[in-house]
Amino acid sequence: MYEGMITFAIALATSFTATVPVRQLAIRLDMLDWPGPRKVHSAPIPLLGGLGIYCGAVLAIVLSMDGQPRGQIFSILAAATLLLIVGTLDDRGLLHHQVKLFVAMPLAALTLLATGVRVHVFSAILVSGWVGGWGPGLDAGLTLFWLVGVTAAFSILDHMDGLTSGIAAIASFFFALLAMIHGQVLVATLATAVLGASLGFLYWNFNPAKIFMGDGGAMFLGFMLATLGAKLRLSGTSRFAAWMIPVLVLAVPIFDTTLVSISRLRRGLIPFTSAGKDHTAHRLANIGLGQGGAVLALYGAGAFFGMMALLLGRVALAKGDALVAVLGLAALIAVIGLELSPYERQTGSAR
Repeated sequence: MYEGMITFAIALATSFTATVPVRQLAIRLDMLDWPGPRKVHSAPIPLLGGLGIYCGAVLAIVLSMDGQPRGQIFSILAAATLLLIVGTLDDRGLLHHQVKLFVAMPLAALTLLATGVRVHVFSAILVSGWVGGWGPGLDAGLTLFWLVGVTAAFSILDHMDGLTSGIAAIASFFFALLAMIHGQVLVATLATAVLGASLGFLYWNFNPAKIFMGDGGAMFLGFMLATLGAKLRLSGTSRFAAWMIPVLVLAVPIFDTTLVSISRLRRGLIPFTSAGKDHTAHRLANIGLGQGGAVLALYGAGAFFGMMALLLGRVALAKGDALVAVLGLAALIAVIGLELSPYERQTGSAR
């Protein structure tokens, strides 16, 4: 617990202070997010804030990894660094936007797979006979899908002041709490570092934002949180709860990606290349919550699902099935309701 508080403090202080010079650097380099029909801000805002988040998280992790598996930590940080660089180049307009989705994210995920980081879903279910031999391969495929999917979800979640940094802070808090409860020191260290770095940046990013994290920062956070979900091991819980808990902790970005994917596919658009004001937060703002209210509502949703994740790990299997069924039904109703609510329906690629 004490070590986690130190890690958190280092990440928080570093991210908070580093964001100031990073903002000045972004202005000097003319890395600004200009207003436009697909944007909610009305004045140019400096990008590159992800560099401040990165400095806070990485410094805290490096200073806190005494006695922990250095090879795996450096592999995680190397993969996350790749995503930060590619996302920043994309923010600068130096790369085609599909490079990050079809090259950088899969490469980062493969780096983790090579070091043994993977989910254990199918191998826990398919335990005997020739069927059991499929388990590790299916787990590897699921790990790739999870890492790329969550990273991409955070990439498109970053569309409103304070949204991504706040959701990342909430999710990392619950990952840290779960890791501490179940004695996972490495996961707790990574989670508290992400928590501190996210909160340090959130001060500058909350509405009205003074700086944006950019795609590099969003992908860095998404990848780190996806890694936490893949590495989390819960002793004394059912197999069902073990794989559903990370999904619940990251329910907000997963729900948002599901909503916009369904909505855009219904209109004949490619989900990850058709940016627009059709995300969950945009729709909540349009029904009367406003920008600040929409972000706070999603903070509340993130905290609620985090508490449901804690609850799921403590209830009997039958009750856990019922809980997930109710939450799944509620999510389906929310998708239908939000799809029927007023929002801007783009008709072509916004890239």
